[in-house]
Amino acid sequence: MKYICVFCASRRGAQPTYKQAAQQLGELLAKRQLGLVYGGAKVGLMGAIADATLAAGGEVIGVIPEFMVAKEIAHDRITQLHIVNSMHERKTMMSQIADAFVALPGGLGTLEEFCEILTWSQLGLHKKPCGVLNINGYYDSLLAFFNKAVTEEFLRPIHRALFLEASEPEKLLDMLADY
Repeated sequence: MKYICVFCASRRGAQPTYKQAAQQLGELLAKRQLGLVYGGAKVGLMGAIADATLAAGGEVIGVIPEFMVAKEIAHDRITQLHIVNSMHERKTMMSQIADAFVALPGGLGTLEEFCEILTWSQLGLHKKPCGVLNINGYYDSLLAFFNKAVTEEFLRPIHRALFLEASEPEKLLDMLADY
């Protein structure tokens, strides 16, 4: 693995532990010489992980749609910033660069991006590891939903096993590396 794509919020969230986890993950990426691929913003958890990765000497690649640059949220101090035309182009480019995917806490955008990557995995469009960093049980309800989908036979157990889960950044990176 060389690059980890992290989907996360453009907000910091209600609990300081979310930002701390993003910073810790960024520091670990740099320490392990793994580049960060992310949404290219300087705000929220996106800004926190990018800044932490950079501060620890790591490489940061952002991919942001042009309409978001116009809102002045593009990070101007990262290693590379790719400006694309649409959200779909953003996800495609991020998936092409990345060797693995992680979802930090976030809202609709984070969930949509992560679920699309999981769907691509289910369909066999990639074989890259995917995982959620379940800080303070943030993703417990989503994980329960996926488990219920297995029980109700809408999701095969083999497809549920496509994504990993951990509550500590270091453990999740180890799981991605061992995938």
